[in-house]
This record gives sequence, C-alpha cells and structure tokens, in this order.
Amino acid sequence: MTGHAAAQVCLTFDDGPDAQWTPQVLDILATAQVSATFFMIGTQVRRFPDLARRIAAAGHEVGNHTFSHRHPWWMSERTARNEVRDGTAALSDILGVLPRFYRAPHGRRRRCMSEEAQHAGQVHARWNRSAIDWGMLGTADGIARRLQQVSIGSVVLMHDGRNRHNRPDQLTQVLSQFLARLRSGGLRTGKLDDSAFAWALDA
Repeated sequence: MTGHAAAQVCLTFDDGPDAQWTPQVLDILATAQVSATFFMIGTQVRRFPDLARRIAAAGHEVGNHTFSHRHPWWMSERTARNEVRDGTAALSDILGVLPRFYRAPHGRRRRCMSEEAQHAGQVHARWNRSAIDWGMLGTADGIARRLQQVSIGSVVLMHDGRNRHNRPDQLTQVLSQFLARLRSGGLRTGKLDDSAFAWALDA
C-alpha cells in the first residue's frame, strides 16, 4: 500500500511517542504495510528515545511538534520560538537528522513559531480530516465514523500520544479496520512530500 507515485491518503499521528500506545500503532501500521508521519513532542522524544528511533527505523517520517506542546498563543514570543528550537534539537539529537516538517500544537499557528520552523528548514503541515480522537467525542464508534469520510487527497490527523485528552485507546480499536477499508477501496498511503499533498504544506 505504499508507493510514491500512487499516494492518495496521508496518515499523521501527533503527540507521541507514548510508551503504551505508540508501539501498538506501529504494530498496526506494520501489519498493514503502510507509512505515516509522526509529529513528536520533544519532551516525549527525550523521555522515550528508543521509541523515536523505532518510528524512524520503520521508515516513517518524523516531524517537529514543539518541545512541550504548549499553546502557541499563551506564551511570550521568546518562549514560543524556543519551543520550536528545542523540539528540533530533541529530534536531531536522538535521531541524528533534522525534521523536515513542523505542525503547530493545537492547530494554532503563530508567525514567530512558523518563522523558527522555516529557519530550521521545516515546512508547516496541515490536515483536512481529523479523527477527533480526543475528549468526549473520541469514542471508538465516533472515530470510526469520521475515518469513513477519508478520501483521495486526505491528510488525516490522529494521535498516538495520550497527552491528557487524547484517546489512543479508542483509536487503536478501529485503526486496523480503517486501514483495511483503505486497501479494499483502492486507496494508497504516502508521505507528506508526495505531490498529492502539496496543498497541505506551507512554506
């Protein structure tokens, strides 16, 4: 189901790595033979370096999701810039490579943070389909219904890290079935740099 030219759906996972749930997500992806992009939090990368390395070794793309996932609008500019820089440093220190992509925490962009990401060679990545796998709406049935809306050109937002409100326990109940539905529908998965997802990347 992987392949550069035929990529039609991009899977992304935020807020990991998580000692309990990231391995389960990785196992499900490996069984389905699909690739994804993991936007990792720097503190989690430093806490679970072996998991971060496992993600990269499995061929998945890794992205910067800042150092501690603080809300971009609720901190000083200096702190906000440091969040991006320190997230970059955590990934590069552990993995030995600089991340190519950045995603703003809570989906809330801030110019100074986007500038820092750009200075580090990272492109901001958006999404257009969310599993909403958090909070009261983050039930297995609800997640499954929302994932049924994924179609050609979708960049899908999911979470492998709990990070307080996320529900990876519910997501993992339906992830295998979702991937099987993609396969049966002829949809292939690819990485963010595939041309099908150019719309999701901001310079």
